[in-house]
Amino acid sequence: MGTLLKKLAPKIGASLLLEPRWGHVGQITFKNGKKIYFRNTSIDLNTMGASAVAVDKDYSNYFLSRMGYPTILGKAFYSTKWCKAINSKENIDKAYKYALKINFPVILKPNSKSQGNGVVKVFNKSEFYKAGREIFKIDNIMLVQTFVGGKDYRIVVVDNKIISAYERIPLLVVGDGRFSIKKLLQLKQKEFLIIERDTVINENDFRIKANLKRMGISLGSILEKGEQIYLLDNANLSTGGSALDVSKKIHSSFKKIAISITRDMGLRLCGVDVIVKGDISKKFDKDNKYFVIEVNSAPGLDNYYSSGKKQKEIVEKLYLDLLKAMSKR
Repeated sequence: MGTLLKKLAPKIGASLLLEPRWGHVGQITFKNGKKIYFRNTSIDLNTMGASAVAVDKDYSNYFLSRMGYPTILGKAFYSTKWCKAINSKENIDKAYKYALKINFPVILKPNSKSQGNGVVKVFNKSEFYKAGREIFKIDNIMLVQTFVGGKDYRIVVVDNKIISAYERIPLLVVGDGRFSIKKLLQLKQKEFLIIERDTVINENDFRIKANLKRMGISLGSILEKGEQIYLLDNANLSTGGSALDVSKKIHSSFKKIAISITRDMGLRLCGVDVIVKGDISKKFDKDNKYFVIEVNSAPGLDNYYSSGKKQKEIVEKLYLDLLKAMSKR
């Protein structure tokens, strides 16, 4: 973000001071002398309280549900360490019993992590406990949610305006009849480097191995030409997913929903993630349903920015709008 903001700031008469060692933290000074700060994708636009709630998936789902938005059925459970600290019995065993209650497959996710980190779809007891233990290594709170099929979208809102909308497609490979899945992933990684996309594909991700095992293949397997397989269940760009821009075709009803969610969550900038069981270009109704996956108060767009010329133009316009919005705050 720092490099992009440094490029764009002069266009509105602002200057940027970037911390030189890592380039992740900066100070922006506007023409009127006002100064604001950013760190990685966290920019000084949303309030601290609203941002903190958005980071906590369990809390944000609670408030969204109470306000009448359709959220995904789920519940939070705690690591052994956390159960002792807060005197709770809602441990991994209780989480498994809950998964049985809502029926497999279920989605497990760390409560406060972003970028698809640790999100996994599990089908049975063995997968559940293995994934759950992995999640508790990185977060003391784990969400167990029912699996909802459909298309995954991120809608980015700034001050009551839709800036971008795109379908998020999970990490996948397409066979050529010659190379192994591992080699195809390495070639995909090289493509990312060429387009200066900083996504790092982890070939040893336990989620990839679990999905391949379920399909009866491995990283060494060679797919037939044209054969396509998804390697992860989450569609985050930061884990190797791709984006299909739908900014021009998203229906006004979904635009209103995203703007309303952003406002009701007390945010000015928000990435609203939804699953649509239908077509986002058509009006939302009982036959074209949606579910809120989560809200993101610091929607990083670096990977989206690197995915093409059109996407680069969209992101640059977004950050220009952000700078203008912050200068008027």
